[in-house]
Amino acid sequence: MKRIATLIAVAVVLLAGAPAIAQQKITVGVSLPQDDNPFYIALRRGIDGRAKELGWDVIYVSSQEDKQKQINGVQDMIARGVKGILISPIDATAVNAAYDAAAAAKLPIISVARASTSPNQTLHVAMDEKQIGRDVANWTINAVGGKGKVALLAGPAGSPTFKNVLDGYTEVMAKNRGMSVVFNQFGALSRERGLKQAEDALVANPDLVAIYAANDDIALGASQAVASAGKKGKVVITGMNGVPPGLRGVKDGAIGLTVELNPVTWGRLGVDVLAGYLKGEKYKQQVFIKHVLVDAKNVDTVLPK
Repeated sequence: MKRIATLIAVAVVLLAGAPAIAQQKITVGVSLPQDDNPFYIALRRGIDGRAKELGWDVIYVSSQEDKQKQINGVQDMIARGVKGILISPIDATAVNAAYDAAAAAKLPIISVARASTSPNQTLHVAMDEKQIGRDVANWTINAVGGKGKVALLAGPAGSPTFKNVLDGYTEVMAKNRGMSVVFNQFGALSRERGLKQAEDALVANPDLVAIYAANDDIALGASQAVASAGKKGKVVITGMNGVPPGLRGVKDGAIGLTVELNPVTWGRLGVDVLAGYLKGEKYKQQVFIKHVLVDAKNVDTVLPK
């Protein structure tokens, strides 16, 4: 009887411990290119919100567009025992060592927004990049009547995401004989850069009719240059990301168009894809988020109240 009582007691202890094991908290790592970019602030909000709903802990590492910091940060997260990593790589190839480290640790590393050329990229939660570029180009052609000069304020030269969007844009522009690209510069995703390069473009081409900007920050900087030159309403500016400052810019008439990618939803989708992968679900190499063109006609439907 004493032996039976002991076995029952052991079984009770084991059963009591079972839920604790099943509910063991998952910790994941997140590495974003910037802390102060509105897009990544919103993306992080989406990641945090969904991770909290799942009961996950999240470790963030800051890189501030420093490639080596991003690599070191991912290696640090791996050492801290994360179960998976969400990363938006600063460069398509220069941070591949981060992906190699994850593969060596047998951890999924999923790219969100920006992509990597690494064969160790597990999945890419992406936008339909070339189609977005095509859509922006077609909107621009219609907005300016199909004629005039265009300046391109492209994104970082090492990012395939920004290259693909630009490729889609220039593909459409090349088919329209009335439009010509007269200025093309790559660079940082900042208002300061948008302001400076838009000023340069306007000085070199006073008859400019459109400015393509790789994101809303660049577009808003360009709008300052256009306003200072007394050309507000005469030069159409397009941005991308649909962050609140960009949406307000459309509402105020500072920029003509942004593309709403809803970074909060994007962040949530990244977490859901990682959660599904950890459960053994199968995905195509790219998981697309929907995009919406936002101009004066529909901005009130998406502008935060």
